[in-house]
Amino acid sequence: MAVAVAAPHTAAVRAARSAVAGGGNAFDAALAAAGALTVVYPHQCSVGGDLVAIVRPAGGAPRAVLSIGAAAANADIDRLRAAGGEMPFGGPDPITVPGVVAGWAAVAGFGARLPLTELLAPAIGLAEEGVPFSPGLRRAIAERADAIRADPGLSGLLLRGDDRLVQPVLAGTLAEIAADWRVFYEGDLGRRLADGLRRLGSPLVAADLAAHRAEVVAPLTRVVDGVTWHAAPPPVQGPTFLAVLGAGDLLGASRRARRTRDALLGDPRTGPVDLEELLGGDAPPASEGLLGGEVPPAKEGPRPGGDTVAVTAVDGDGNAVTLIQSLFESFGSGLLDPGTGIVLHNRGASFSLDPRHPGRIAPGSRPPHTLCPTMAVAGDTVVALGCMGGRNQPWILAQVAGAALEWDDLAGLLARPRWVFDGEDVLAEPAELHDRAGHVQVCRLRDGVLAAASDPRADGAAAVCGDASGVSGE
Repeated sequence: MAVAVAAPHTAAVRAARSAVAGGGNAFDAALAAAGALTVVYPHQCSVGGDLVAIVRPAGGAPRAVLSIGAAAANADIDRLRAAGGEMPFGGPDPITVPGVVAGWAAVAGFGARLPLTELLAPAIGLAEEGVPFSPGLRRAIAERADAIRADPGLSGLLLRGDDRLVQPVLAGTLAEIAADWRVFYEGDLGRRLADGLRRLGSPLVAADLAAHRAEVVAPLTRVVDGVTWHAAPPPVQGPTFLAVLGAGDLLGASRRARRTRDALLGDPRTGPVDLEELLGGDAPPASEGLLGGEVPPAKEGPRPGGDTVAVTAVDGDGNAVTLIQSLFESFGSGLLDPGTGIVLHNRGASFSLDPRHPGRIAPGSRPPHTLCPTMAVAGDTVVALGCMGGRNQPWILAQVAGAALEWDDLAGLLARPRWVFDGEDVLAEPAELHDRAGHVQVCRLRDGVLAAASDPRADGAAAVCGDASGVSGE
């Protein structure tokens, strides 16, 4: 079977090729690549992070996978509020339950052909044998050098002066997950991780890990020019992407949608979320009563050099997946658990400490999420699209989405300059491409022909693996 795949590191594409050579389809290719990325791109993703995906079985309806971890059941919210007006960006407090592993299992359930033991074998080999530090990883280390030095786990991994990134402890963790992914949440591995979290100062305990479940739901949709676009629902900012998709004034629509997202995005499990207003792309009058006045500017943390990875894959049968896994900030919380080799994310930094906000922190609540994978379906055409880019993901994707359906030169499309928000300012990308403009990955099946492209801002590649008859994009 021919499979198109795109990922932000060449080792991930090699892992995907291995899966396809072993008889795998698009789901297998994406999962093998995703596993490899948790080893070679520790500044952008980890098994200690979250996963969101849009998955389409051949001939079936797309579904959204939301494997987003929750705050600890015994989180000390009063202490957090007393310490300041915002959630801390790093350290143990913004660590939420990692969702990646359960997300892998959920994606595999849509029709992966290979067991996790085979899909994670390349990742385990990379962790055992080591890989060279990629340019993107070196940039991230330089940008977060102080945080890395402050954590024994990260400094011991990244500042040894070696030429290769070798992670034997993580290799063992991945081997345990490959044998039975449930041990991450309910077995000995989960208990060891919980002990490590406790030593790092996190309120998460083994029961919080055991309570995690990946959510599989219908995606949000919008039809534009006969093409149906699919995005993940809250607490993910999928509605923000749909609100700006196809806008004649993309910048103006993005400004409005951004204010609305900041005011209204939260977890439907723990409070009402006004989905209609989020999809409308305009700040609603109700926000004045909700927040007590004018919607404030978006909270901006340190500028990340990397926070997220997107993997896209489509095969000749029409199976398709766009998968994003993350840490949020580069190296997440800035903490690595030495007992498991896991870098821990800081997704909880997006919680609000305002008890009136839909994204308020609460026991068992999931934080507002930046991950924004999307998929387009029109007849026999399917496009899987995703990117790194934090809070800017909706407009990064909107700048390439329409053309991804039509352009023959997908690599040229991704190399075009883009713009992003920096606080209230709009930054146009200079001639020198920059990480902050996002790492877009795209795969497409159109007229029976597969194509793929990987963003030149990353360290990745795109390929059509397997039987290459009638395919393009190598």
